[in-house]
Amino acid sequence: MKGCPPAGDDQVTLSNWQEAPYNRWAFSHLRELVPTQRVRRAIGYTPALPADYQPLGHLTVHRADGTEAPVDTVIADTYTDAVVVLHHGHVVMESYFGETEFDTPHLLMSTTKSIVGCVAGNLVSQGLLSPERLVTDYVPELLESGYANARARDVLDMRSGGKFSEEYTDPEAEVRVMEQAFGWSPTTDGSVPGSIYDYLSTLKAKSDHGGAFDYRSCETLALGWVCERAAGKKMADLISTLIWAPMGADWDAELTCDSVGTGIHDGGLCTTARDLARFGQVLLNDGKAVDGTQVVPSEWLRASWAVDPDIREAFDQSGNGEYLPAGWYRNQFWFLPRIHGDVLLCLGINGQMVYVNPGTATVGVKLSTWPDAQNGHMLHDAVRMFDVIGAELSGLAPERARHDGPPGVAAGISR
Repeated sequence: MKGCPPAGDDQVTLSNWQEAPYNRWAFSHLRELVPTQRVRRAIGYTPALPADYQPLGHLTVHRADGTEAPVDTVIADTYTDAVVVLHHGHVVMESYFGETEFDTPHLLMSTTKSIVGCVAGNLVSQGLLSPERLVTDYVPELLESGYANARARDVLDMRSGGKFSEEYTDPEAEVRVMEQAFGWSPTTDGSVPGSIYDYLSTLKAKSDHGGAFDYRSCETLALGWVCERAAGKKMADLISTLIWAPMGADWDAELTCDSVGTGIHDGGLCTTARDLARFGQVLLNDGKAVDGTQVVPSEWLRASWAVDPDIREAFDQSGNGEYLPAGWYRNQFWFLPRIHGDVLLCLGINGQMVYVNPGTATVGVKLSTWPDAQNGHMLHDAVRMFDVIGAELSGLAPERARHDGPPGVAAGISR
């Protein structure tokens, strides 16, 4: 975006900010378009992330379309804004492009969901939240909605029976209408509620709870509401006190919010790439920050990694098995088997990713502005890129796998 203010067609607005090429600017300047809340770091407490930069751009990636390309080309071809790789907790690769710099808070989209899932895990550990209790035990405002009789566990794993379409290309889909409710797009229908929670209360049921996995952003919004009620704090403060401060973030994060101050905790968090890599290291290190502080309960992460036949069946029933073969979804995390062990993924549309591979002790972060919300080839190219980097740094041949991660990874029982 050039000029101040830019010329008409160059202006980034609520109508176009999620579209290319406008998203390249918007994802790194969201506070200039919508209201945000501060997610505070701990002042004066930032454990060092040691750097040991390695020449990795030449490594060959076997891409999803059958071609080969070096890492640098994959990064360039997939609209990358920032990429950070950690190996055994050391920064081995770090690059920034376009509007994004080392201290830029970049929109995470649905990668936010995994952080909210970790907030829930902390509240469960503290005895404030029970996954087996009903959502409406915490939020009675949803008694007349499709969430009646749904458990917190159902929304954690996206298995409620709510009617909600996540079809991003359909302007009439609930996911796009919901954006009007929380102020990410102009209101086109006067009947759309003016806040997130008012909108959730209008959703209806389409099937029984606890059935097939069905990816729906409304589930995380319902989960966030449950967390706020269970803890008596707003989500921005919960992320700060439970995740951001104890893990030693370098920078404050930002959480976009609606017109009444409700955080958009299904996809509205904005962070630096380095701080997101710190979060990934917490997930790799059994919930501990780089200085050993327990940030996420280890039992929560181990339960997420563990292979549950019911969870796997629910995932396969959803049709996502073709998109992420043999994968599963648990506690707001995606999981995908790879040659060097199962990988945990935190994913957001337009190319946001945290990649965590215990088998190679590798954490990868990629922040992007794909032109389209979803692109299977670009997603798998990024996964393959981090696979190659991790294998190279760990001295692993492609046919060898080393498993030293949590249970369910170690024995290869997820296959």
